[in-house]
Amino acid sequence: MTRLTVAVRDTAARIDAATPAHRDRAVDALRAFAVLGVVLGHWLVTALVADGRSLRTASPLQDMPWLAPVSWAFQTLAVFFLVGGHVATRSYASARERGTPYRRWLHARLARLFGPVVAVLTLWTVVTLALLLSDADYGTVRTLVKLALSPMWFLLVFAALTAATPLVARLHPLWPLAVVLHVDVLRFGLGAGDGLGWLNLAAGWLVPYTLGAAWTRGELEGRTAGWVLLGGGTAATAALVAWAGYPAAMVGVPGAEVSNLNPPTLAAVTFGLAQCGLALLLRDRLRHAMRSPVAWAAVALVNLSAMTVFLWHQTALMATTAALLPAGPLPGLHTVPDGLGWVAARLPWLIAFVLALAVCGAAFRSWERGGGRRRVRPSKVVRAHHPMTERAPHV
Repeated sequence: MTRLTVAVRDTAARIDAATPAHRDRAVDALRAFAVLGVVLGHWLVTALVADGRSLRTASPLQDMPWLAPVSWAFQTLAVFFLVGGHVATRSYASARERGTPYRRWLHARLARLFGPVVAVLTLWTVVTLALLLSDADYGTVRTLVKLALSPMWFLLVFAALTAATPLVARLHPLWPLAVVLHVDVLRFGLGAGDGLGWLNLAAGWLVPYTLGAAWTRGELEGRTAGWVLLGGGTAATAALVAWAGYPAAMVGVPGAEVSNLNPPTLAAVTFGLAQCGLALLLRDRLRHAMRSPVAWAAVALVNLSAMTVFLWHQTALMATTAALLPAGPLPGLHTVPDGLGWVAARLPWLIAFVLALAVCGAAFRSWERGGGRRRVRPSKVVRAHHPMTERAPHV
């Protein structure tokens, strides 16, 4: 056994021993898998194509729509909101029991949510100004900034739902689902303006968020609810794609007339219901798997860096692509994603993206634990069982 293996096992054992016995490790596992799913999904379906001295975005789903199942595996936003609703409602109930005022509770949660954003906005403000002053192609600058800041939409929606937690904690998921249904009927069936669809930005993600609240209330403990959500969501999504004309891809595709995600459509929401059902059904297996100290330590570390991973993964992709432009165009990195050759070439680049993200994490992870003031050991955070380690994943 190597020294590194011994060190890893010792660290994992300390984290495992520091974890409170009552902690539901399945929640942390779902959060970690959801974060990694979104990151891998973006890295696989987002391409920066070198076109002369400019960069533009492209997606393999444009020329290979049969790859849509990739988006089914990695579009895990509904799981984020499921866990987010569960954790937020549980946290608020705990705060009320302690006599913590709503304002203080909300301030603490939003500060942890938006604190790490400062570093991203600061860096990209500097980068944008530098690019514009260097006479870089405006289209390229716009593309890069849009990719870097695109995750911010989630923070705004999640902040709004967090603020509304006391009001929506007992809201039945069928109510926001009905809003999504009516919006899509008006939008696609009766020719209402596309602007109406933006109502679904709140209503669509409120569906899994309220499912998380129902989880907190103990209404989803049996396996029946999971099977109903999985089966019903899958059947509804298949019907909407097959007969109602909804796109098969559950992510946005450049140039597509309709996106299931921007804003969310009924198909995206029913697909999310299926995901939530699967997540609920996997809880017991995840709890069993998390008994392994090494597996639990890996999940705990991902959770401690969830915001950093989410906020910086697109920057890692862009930094790698831009840094290697002088050597390009490199297959799978700068080339058009129009065939299986691109997919095969793309996979090895994931390692480079991971390394670039690790550099970003080393530089900015401290912002996730108090704005860069101090470093916090994973075992200490887990031992303390502080609410900040229970927040929803920030995608």
